[in-house]
Amino acid sequence: MQRCLLQLLRLPSSIRSQYASGFLSQTRAFSASVALRAQVSKPISELERRIQAIPIERFRNFCIVAHVDHGKSTLSDRLLELTGTIAPGGNKQILDKLDVERERGITVKAQTCSMLYNHEGEDYLLHLVDTPGHVDFRAEVSRSYASCGGALLLVDASQGVQAQTVANFYLAFSQGLVLVPVVNKIDLPSADSPRALEQMQTAFELAPENAVLVSAKTGLNVEQLLPNVIRQIPHPVGDHTKPLRLLLVDSWYDNYKGVILLVRIFDGQVKAGDQIVSFATGIKYFVGEVGMMYPHQTPLSVLRAGQVGYIFFNPGMKKSQEALSGDTYTTVGSERLVEPYPGFEEPKSMVFVSAFPVDQSDFGHLEDSINQIVLNDRSVTLHKESSEALGAGWRMGFLGTLHCSVFEDRLRQEHGASIIITPPTVPFKVIWANGREEIIQTPSNFPDADVNRDQVGELQEPYVSATVTLPEEYLGKVIELCETNRGEQKELNFFTARQVILKYDIPLAQLVDDFFGKLKGATKGYASLDYEDAGFRRSSVVKMQLLVNKEPVDAVARVLHTSQVDRLGRQWVKKFKEHVDRQMFEVIIQAAVGKRIVARETIKPFRKDVLQKLHAADIGRKRKLLDRQKEGRKKLKAVGNITIDHKAFQKFLAK
Repeated sequence: MQRCLLQLLRLPSSIRSQYASGFLSQTRAFSASVALRAQVSKPISELERRIQAIPIERFRNFCIVAHVDHGKSTLSDRLLELTGTIAPGGNKQILDKLDVERERGITVKAQTCSMLYNHEGEDYLLHLVDTPGHVDFRAEVSRSYASCGGALLLVDASQGVQAQTVANFYLAFSQGLVLVPVVNKIDLPSADSPRALEQMQTAFELAPENAVLVSAKTGLNVEQLLPNVIRQIPHPVGDHTKPLRLLLVDSWYDNYKGVILLVRIFDGQVKAGDQIVSFATGIKYFVGEVGMMYPHQTPLSVLRAGQVGYIFFNPGMKKSQEALSGDTYTTVGSERLVEPYPGFEEPKSMVFVSAFPVDQSDFGHLEDSINQIVLNDRSVTLHKESSEALGAGWRMGFLGTLHCSVFEDRLRQEHGASIIITPPTVPFKVIWANGREEIIQTPSNFPDADVNRDQVGELQEPYVSATVTLPEEYLGKVIELCETNRGEQKELNFFTARQVILKYDIPLAQLVDDFFGKLKGATKGYASLDYEDAGFRRSSVVKMQLLVNKEPVDAVARVLHTSQVDRLGRQWVKKFKEHVDRQMFEVIIQAAVGKRIVARETIKPFRKDVLQKLHAADIGRKRKLLDRQKEGRKKLKAVGNITIDHKAFQKFLAK
């Protein structure tokens, strides 16, 4: 070996580099084949032996869908305990993996787990997806449906059918899923199971005899669920002898393995060492490992048609942007034989905020933190921006206000970030006089009322179709709330004698301005809200700015409906005045729309008593000294710059 190296060193550099590159490629190929041989030669575990013996007719893929806080994650825990996937009494909410999910008691990311269940002496492979219930995470729910053949529609026995139960039902029904009705929390003193069953029959035409009444918390009747799943939900259709056709359902990032893909195999099979290609990007990858979530990543030697599992590549996929949800993959060489799956739309951002570090020296750390969270949350859009008042920062788009709030909580908890978040704004559409359409996401880019009036043909703002379910006694208050938020009533139905479903079209800008909080306050927490995009509509909106000594403060501009301008203008100047320190000269704070001043507050200057040493009689001398002081103030105002402390903006922008 030593002699070979010495001979190699004596050769000319060009020939030496050719030898070296050839040697490296051979080494890589050898190490890959060794790794593959090692994986193939591994003894098959008892778990995998049981899975390989199960035909596709005994697979069931299903998810749990419900309104927020109706007990999905607790029911998932009971099912995992029942099938022996996890030990009973251990870590609660095992599928809620984020700190913020445990703290708030909500599901943010759809999580998956496979289970082995023995029914009437035969093994079944069940794949469960625990989906979020909140409307902001609807994209997670629709992605989950793509990998499932049926769903457990869960209703709280004490609350009955709620807004998001209705929305999730229609979403599942439109995808052709078979629904198994389940009534949860039957152990509560306020439980009314017959009413919940009647509501499900009235609203969804689900037969009460197919329903299962359970208490996920105590485990009562949970063992009856899985036989119902096996009986009512159809098995997946697929042929493991055909060319590979797999759908990418979800992805997340791992620091060591790169992007890990959650996939549903429709046809064929995939194993470590296979080379597969993406239909959307055309990039080819070598599969490094395949496996299933049981409940954590458990490697298998092969994934076959009908299964849902994870795969990652070797070398790993570095950019999460390459993993497009809804993309189809197949084995290299089979591209012409396989029809790509239709896929599904990526969610659009509906709420935008600007984020700035409290201290600009933390910019680099905060950028890394944001990028890490975005790796696992594809629905966040991110652009850099800068503000004269607050320095360098980012413009971020979210699916809704809860999504934004969860993202902020994760930044603070998981990364210890100190951050200023501006109030949420929504995108607006400008149709210019020449017919060109433009979506404006930042208030600073919105056309000024005076400057561009001739060039603007029409201004439009986004609307949402909101569904509110509420007890009948709060109907008057909720109608009043919707009307004051510029809502247009579309429908009013008495769902039962005491329960009302109310449908309104509401501007999205009103919805993100804590509409949900006001709704909960007006109904003592009994109302529930669901909404979906209803497109753009013509509107009378203007940009309002905050001026300090006639200079606009860019971080605080907002686009508002003309009916709100006067009220908010007065609020702004009053609130900002409280946080600005007095200067040596007068400071004028104004709210302005174009050249029109809406509201004004004045901060008086510090003032030296120049008459202190004078006798009372000399009026001429007094006037002379006061005039001189006035002249001095004018000069100071002409050359002096107002300095507003960072903390003033933080307090002004605080919720």
